Amino acid sequence: MAEIVEANRQDGDKTKPAALVDAYPGLGKSTAVRAYGRALYRKQITLRGESTPVGDRRVPVIYIALTGNTSVRGLNASICRFYGLPTSGNADMLAERAVDAVLSMNTIAIVIDDVHFMSGSNSNAVRMANQLKYLANVFPVTLLYIGVGVRQRGLLREGLSPHQALLAQFGRRTTPLTLLPFQVEDTAGRRQWRTLLKTIEKQLVLADKYPGMLARDLSDYLYSRSTGHFASLMTLINRGCLRAIRSGHERLDKNLMDQVKNDAAAEDARQELQAAIEAGLLTTRPDDGEQPRKSA
Repeated sequence: MAEIVEANRQDGDKTKPAALVDAYPGLGKSTAVRAYGRALYRKQITLRGESTPVGDRRVPVIYIALTGNTSVRGLNASICRFYGLPTSGNADMLAERAVDAVLSMNTIAIVIDDVHFMSGSNSNAVRMANQLKYLANVFPVTLLYIGVGVRQRGLLREGLSPHQALLAQFGRRTTPLTLLPFQVEDTAGRRQWRTLLKTIEKQLVLADKYPGMLARDLSDYLYSRSTGHFASLMTLINRGCLRAIRSGHERLDKNLMDQVKNDAAAEDARQELQAAIEAGLLTTRPDDGEQPRKSA
């Protein structure tokens, strides 16, 4: 994604190719893209300052989310709302206001979440597709789309009916990216899983946490409970931390986590992974000799 945005910066005022992060629910698509957007925002502010050369506030990145009934006017209003601008007026007035804001505040990327709501089965989707094409033409920015099953819904390829062909223009202007669940079938995957747990562990605020609490002692357990899905993992850890604080336990361990309920999809799929781990057929630990700490 960074490569796409940075390459587009060399294109001047030409229409810039977009990026699409298209993956199953619960894999951290929005989290990852928002994290990238924040990093890009901070980088631009650090390099270029909080104000533009003419004194306007610099807003390098904006984020909006579509809904099932988002209209062209609603999309334009969402952009204006992010900038803190008035949202009164018709779609054309809002579009002009949004263009002025993008240009004056030196925005370089617009994140559009839940783009899968642009189903190709209704006329509003065609209008939305045309509007996004318009934004790509008039905004000197990179559009970063996030969605679920976007390619399967036909938004990147020509549809079966004439009106869907408009949506197929996305295919020539959009680079698809994806995210996969964390896998522990090989050493590289296991190391990636451990790195994730270490990163999360550092952010936890529990009085009795210790190095390796997640990444060593709960690694297998958390993988089976989350099935390698980021959203399920974070739900489980967040609820576990709340229970640890309220109970005064102030750490995460298997006994406490067994009392925490997770989302339905993760709970339904955990049994097979848990059985494989208990049988020694699967492990999340890299081949580094580090073993879980024995419970007191």
